[in-house]
Amino acid sequence: MKFTPTEEQLAVQRTAREVAERLLAPKAAARDVSGEFPVAELAELGRLGLLGIAVSDELGGAGAGTIAYSLAMQELARVDASVAVAVSVTNMVAELIAKNGTPAQAATWVTPLVSPDGGLCCGAFALSEPEAGSDPAALRTTAVKTATGWRLDGTKQWITSGSHAGVIVVWAVTDAAAGHKGISAFLVPGKATGLTVARLEEKLGLHGSSTAQLVLDGVEVGDDAILGAPGRGFALAMMALDGGRIGIASQAVGIARGALEAAVRYAKDRKTFGQAIIQHQAVGAMLADAATWLDAAALMTLRAAHLKESGKPFGQQAAMAKLFASEHAWKICDIALQVHGGYGYVRDFPVERMLRDVRVTRIYEGTSEIQRIVIARNLLRSVA
Repeated sequence: MKFTPTEEQLAVQRTAREVAERLLAPKAAARDVSGEFPVAELAELGRLGLLGIAVSDELGGAGAGTIAYSLAMQELARVDASVAVAVSVTNMVAELIAKNGTPAQAATWVTPLVSPDGGLCCGAFALSEPEAGSDPAALRTTAVKTATGWRLDGTKQWITSGSHAGVIVVWAVTDAAAGHKGISAFLVPGKATGLTVARLEEKLGLHGSSTAQLVLDGVEVGDDAILGAPGRGFALAMMALDGGRIGIASQAVGIARGALEAAVRYAKDRKTFGQAIIQHQAVGAMLADAATWLDAAALMTLRAAHLKESGKPFGQQAAMAKLFASEHAWKICDIALQVHGGYGYVRDFPVERMLRDVRVTRIYEGTSEIQRIVIARNLLRSVA
């Protein structure tokens, strides 16, 4: 087993850490208060190749693979999870189109999305609906064939970056009688006629990331907007979500690492009863548990990334990594806040924001409960 990243992977990680410290850290707290979407920051990350890390360089990406992507996501989330989730979804959308789209679709959408000054701010993934979250087969958005293409009608919910996306992958029912085999994926311009942002959600955390309800009212697209083929949408969604879970596990690891580092610094500086609180057994034990969980989560996440990059089955490992990383990142952030005492509960210290930001990692890209169902189903298949 190899535990040392390659020089290319380390270079991507160093780039992400440098830009996180230089560009994201100074405004992370203010963005949390204002809710400002990081348009300028995403443009800079695009210029550094961080919006298409696993996309081939022929399409404008970095071509550095899934391990490098995971390492970069951890560095960005360690400082600002709101920016990190926009980066995660954009990478997911770009990779999905690059792998399953036509050359014309890749040129139209992937290159402008991931290239320096490509012109598209970010990508969005429009699968969930008000009554179809964990059960994507219950979609109600429809795509009806027309003389020139397709007409899309419906409502999408919880769409990360939906208010700013240059391209949105929209899932819709094209054949209601075919069940999940009657779902197709469409590439929809973010400024398409008939597409409106009905509402921006006010969330517990990730205030610098927009979460939109999108309404499609007679959105017209051509036949060339179908990604893959008609009826392939459900399979594409499941494929993308498997990879997306690596991104969210990486985000959880990054947030937890930032929180643990803040807690250790505080515990070394803060003195009670004549010594640094990290020397008190109760505090030291909490931090020891947090450090152990963090290492385990990081290793599980990188294992899933390695399998995906190697072209091997990785769905089970991605589900395990996402489940363990998100559940334990919440515990780590809670410990970090507890170590800070009353100061952890106010906005003067970053652990308050990190605790709010990390909570959603147990929900999106499949809830913890869904991950357990995925893992259990795979166990059922694996035992004779």
